[in-house]
Amino acid sequence: MPNNVMKTWLASSHLSGANSTYIEDLYESYLEDPISVDANWRNVFDELPKVSDQPEEAHSVIREQMKYAAKAPKCFTPPTGAVHNDAKQVKVLQLIGAYRNRGHEVAALDPLGLAKTETITELDPFYHELEGADLDASFNVGSYAASNETMVLRDLVASLKRTYCGSLGAEYMHITNTDEKRWLQNRIESCESKPSFSEEAKHRFLEELTAAEGLERYIGSKFPGAKRFSLEGGDSFVLMLKELIRRAGEQGAQEVVLGMAHRGRLNVLVNVLGKKPTDLFNEFAGKHSAHEGSSDVKYHQGFSSDFKTPKGNVHLSLAFNPSHLEIVNPVVLGSVRARQERLNGIGESVLPITVHGDSAIAGQGVVQETFNMSQARAFKVSGTVRIVINNQIGFTTSNPEDTRSTRNCTDIAKMVQAPIFHVNGDDPEAVILATQIALDFRNTFKRDVVIDLVCYRRHGHNEADEPNATQPVMYQKIKKHETTREQYATQLEDEGVIAKGYGKQLVSDYRDALDNGECVVKEWQSMQHQSVDWTPYLKHDWNTPYEAQFSRDRLGELGEVISHYPEDHAQHSRVKKIYNDRELMARGEKLCDWGFAENLAYATLLDAKYNIRLVGQDSGRGTFFHRHAVLHEQTEGRTYLPLQNISDDQGHFDVYDSVLSECAVLAFEYGYSTAAPKGLCIWEAQFGDFANGAQVVFDQFLSSGEQKWGRMCGLTVMLPHGYEGQGPEHSSARLERYLQLCAEHNMQVCIPSTPAQVYHMLRRQVVRAMRRPLIVMSPKSLLRHPLAVSSLEELANGTFQNAIDEIDTLDNSAVDRVVLCSGKVYYELLAKRRSEELNNVAIVRIEQLYPFPTNELGDILEQYCNAKDVVWCQEEPQNQGAWYCSQHHFRGVLPNNAKLHYAGRDASASTAVGYISLHIKQQKALVNDALGLEE
Repeated sequence: MPNNVMKTWLASSHLSGANSTYIEDLYESYLEDPISVDANWRNVFDELPKVSDQPEEAHSVIREQMKYAAKAPKCFTPPTGAVHNDAKQVKVLQLIGAYRNRGHEVAALDPLGLAKTETITELDPFYHELEGADLDASFNVGSYAASNETMVLRDLVASLKRTYCGSLGAEYMHITNTDEKRWLQNRIESCESKPSFSEEAKHRFLEELTAAEGLERYIGSKFPGAKRFSLEGGDSFVLMLKELIRRAGEQGAQEVVLGMAHRGRLNVLVNVLGKKPTDLFNEFAGKHSAHEGSSDVKYHQGFSSDFKTPKGNVHLSLAFNPSHLEIVNPVVLGSVRARQERLNGIGESVLPITVHGDSAIAGQGVVQETFNMSQARAFKVSGTVRIVINNQIGFTTSNPEDTRSTRNCTDIAKMVQAPIFHVNGDDPEAVILATQIALDFRNTFKRDVVIDLVCYRRHGHNEADEPNATQPVMYQKIKKHETTREQYATQLEDEGVIAKGYGKQLVSDYRDALDNGECVVKEWQSMQHQSVDWTPYLKHDWNTPYEAQFSRDRLGELGEVISHYPEDHAQHSRVKKIYNDRELMARGEKLCDWGFAENLAYATLLDAKYNIRLVGQDSGRGTFFHRHAVLHEQTEGRTYLPLQNISDDQGHFDVYDSVLSECAVLAFEYGYSTAAPKGLCIWEAQFGDFANGAQVVFDQFLSSGEQKWGRMCGLTVMLPHGYEGQGPEHSSARLERYLQLCAEHNMQVCIPSTPAQVYHMLRRQVVRAMRRPLIVMSPKSLLRHPLAVSSLEELANGTFQNAIDEIDTLDNSAVDRVVLCSGKVYYELLAKRRSEELNNVAIVRIEQLYPFPTNELGDILEQYCNAKDVVWCQEEPQNQGAWYCSQHHFRGVLPNNAKLHYAGRDASASTAVGYISLHIKQQKALVNDALGLEE
């Protein structure tokens, strides 16, 4: 279709106006290669009206012709053969498009040469009806960056093969952004994927390869059979990391945070971060220094150091992580986000690098979750460099066809249109080029980028594994295959860059350095400062004093401020009513409800310049319509956050409605809180049981990170919990799971029952110098319960009570039954006790189940010296809730001669029943049982 006809058609179609540029780019891609565009658009273009039987000219050709015309006098005629303005020219441009789209599929990526490569007919000129004399003709090459304007077809094909089918296979045509695609084309095509490095740089590459190989061989000979998860076969990974750090430093990075599983981790510790070999060897030998916690195996340990770059030192942090594959990635990104915010900007200041296994990146769901978060407002970090150590074999013995349903393990990255650079690990210079382009793309476009380091695994999954049993062909080939270092040393000798024997001398020198035991990284620098200062939060316990009280007058002022919004900010009628009530609460004319007390807690912290970050599904509004920290104007949709408008010098307040994920989001918030100790960081589940999908984060980070790695964390987790008759999936937050994880004073588990309690609990988490996770069983129906209210005086002058005594006036000596409980069931017990006028029953609330308030509860129960029955009442089934995990605590504080009883639902495989009628019957029965009433 001629260009003027195309424009006329667009002007009369629904695709005109602001969309026309986008459609033009799509159409251009269609002309180059119809299969490169979505099938729906392909159908649209196929059905466009045809004005000629001649093939459509690519618009880039028309632009080239116009360029000639603009530069030349009116009598100018393009040189003969310079531009074939006919069907052949279109075919040439389609050939270029085919290489851009599919060249990576036949690239020489496998160091072992075992990978089966399909024949891609579209890469053959004959497929495009280009043959014979065409090969010696000159054609316009459009935007192909290896040539200014025209090339002989034979030379063009050779150039395309060098660019797209060598050691570097670039996969980027799935990207819809034209600027990004053209940027990548220019970088890749301008050098034909063949970089030029100085002799000095090549010397450095060889030294780094020597170190990567040398450490593995040294450990293998000194500690034969010990697990080390060797990097051998993927040695170029060390070069890649060091190049990323150097180049990031040159471009302004101050910190680099790295997350990786165990493959190659020991090598990175010694050869990149500068851990002393002596320290590592002592760990292999079983020597260790005294440590208060349980510690962890050496290939899970983290490390920090400074790395010298031409533009200054870069602080390196290798995240601690368990063997649970890929879970460390969102942890790293959360830490990076906190560090970037501390450095006053999300951008190049802190670079995240995540390292993946080929089977893990395709198989672990948290990878998809993390990719999905990459551009979301709450979680963006200006792009992550993601590296795949692609051993071409699964976890232990699996072939690729058993581990994924896609051609490449990196196809998951296409969901966010990340460019993917597949590179042969045995070509160090191609590895460096891929690294440079990847980092530059990330810094230019603030998006994720993937490097697929195609390599192999010289040993089994671990060094005690025998790989020949299941992969005989591969491992017979590996046994004969020269290492990357050996190949590169030979290459440099042939190029005359190094003298013969120099490579062997480097091997000897590196082994001597390991024998010496000191740092072997030339760029290593002693840390000038801690990136995150945890000093103020060390060596504190639960009894560390803190200032709980807050000025009553200032509290009222803050209440007024956060109850105000601009007059032109029209509110929904229900929200307007809530805010009108809050104004009354701020003036003391109405008791405080849950939402107001919670927002007041945030306001007091912000007023004291603490930062607050609250993330969860529906957290701005509150799942149960109580928080309303974000006000949505009803005519234009503008938002206003009262908590961001307290004063000019307040702390930062950020509240985000998160992506629909639990695992990756909670891991992100954990990482964030480990790098932001001063403020309040909260993750809120939409329903408490949704946290089931993030259980690995609780098990392997929150509950044991301090014991294993010495990593403190003050994250607060809010899990809505309470039996409201909503069925098995919307009742229980699985309280028992968190209590089971509690030991060594590792975290807190609280169930606040009043607005004052949630106010003080949140403030205590920040104002007290203790930094440990807080798990909150937060309420649903209590958010608007008429008895769940507090006065401003209770907020201003009170403190968090780990246990709360009976609130009605009773004759303590007449009390023969004490009911212990937590949460919502308290109000049902109270209402029933009052209606039945049971003056012999006292009801005591335990608001903190761990650390268990032994002293406080003991003091309360001492008052009821005549009590013979102490009942633990819970809504959850007997095998769930607090009963099994906490009854030893209950027994430890019983009054003399008293017996402990259980009142609650019978043991159940399900958390709750599905029928509301049965729920009500069970609820009534457990309340009566607790109070000693007959059915």
